[in-house]
Amino acid sequence: MLKLGIIGTHIITDQMLDAAKTTGKYQLTTVYSRALARAKEFGEPYGATEFYDDLNKFFEEGDFDVVYIASPNSLHYQQVRLAIENDKFIIVEKPAFVNPDEFSAIESLLAAHPKARLVEAARHIHTPLYQQALEKVDSMKQNHCQGATITVMKYSSRYDKVLADDKPYPNIFTLKFAGGALMDLGVYAVYGAVTLFGEPSTVVYYPTLAKTGVDAKGVAILNYQDFSVTLNFGKTANSHLDSEVYGLKDTLVFDSIFNTKQVTYYDADQNAHPLDAPVEKNSMTDEMNDFADLFNNPDDEGEMKKYKHWMDLARTVNSVMYSMRQSANLIFPADNDQE
Repeated sequence: MLKLGIIGTHIITDQMLDAAKTTGKYQLTTVYSRALARAKEFGEPYGATEFYDDLNKFFEEGDFDVVYIASPNSLHYQQVRLAIENDKFIIVEKPAFVNPDEFSAIESLLAAHPKARLVEAARHIHTPLYQQALEKVDSMKQNHCQGATITVMKYSSRYDKVLADDKPYPNIFTLKFAGGALMDLGVYAVYGAVTLFGEPSTVVYYPTLAKTGVDAKGVAILNYQDFSVTLNFGKTANSHLDSEVYGLKDTLVFDSIFNTKQVTYYDADQNAHPLDAPVEKNSMTDEMNDFADLFNNPDDEGEMKKYKHWMDLARTVNSVMYSMRQSANLIFPADNDQE
């Protein structure tokens, strides 16, 4: 049983803990929060027994093997550094880091601490259904693939505070905490493009800005050799559009690119062929199983091969997102504050 510590006491952490329980491979032991009372309030119902409001003590004294980091984006880098320096296994919520400089520095630190392992929580790429979809897209590429349209758009209740000018604004809608649509829902769309088609040759991002300075929603064009991929994502509207990959006459349709429950292949005669794969009730269960396999066998050749693949994907996604922000002149404090 892997002992689990957490940073971030939010809805996403509840979902992760539910998935962790489903796997039967984790036990929550330790919780960090800036407020000790909040750490206890959140962790005690899950059976946690250790609570900290001091991050250094959390890492140095806490009895856990794996740390799950779900703090604001701008805090990931320093918290992951502490975790690596304490030789922990680390699950960091997407996006793991703000820019390629941070990613590169973390990889150097990992090399100096070979016991540590770091994975980015990109839930959809770990599901059997998504893996089937990747295989189908590979076959479509052989017959003049025409690109894709990927949509991830959901209204955030936290945007109500922005509209009401209720300060302080939520972290996810501030530049200080590296917020905005791209750095939240948009990362799923970028992961979709990168896993389906690889790294684009060029990118351009057209954001709609909130009055806080972050992108509230936006459209991005990712250019490949023979086609382009359109990403449409945001936190200030709801979309009910599917995401689609286009063949010459055939189409692959995802009900959701990040919470994928159904994928349907339409052949050249427009006959529907639903892909058949088991789907977990909690979309984070498959990734938590995969991560447990790695953490329980960190030096296994097969697990290390998967680990390298996940790191390669995370690095590419990080680079693509940074290029998108550069094209839109979206600058975070961390972009000018590297060591």
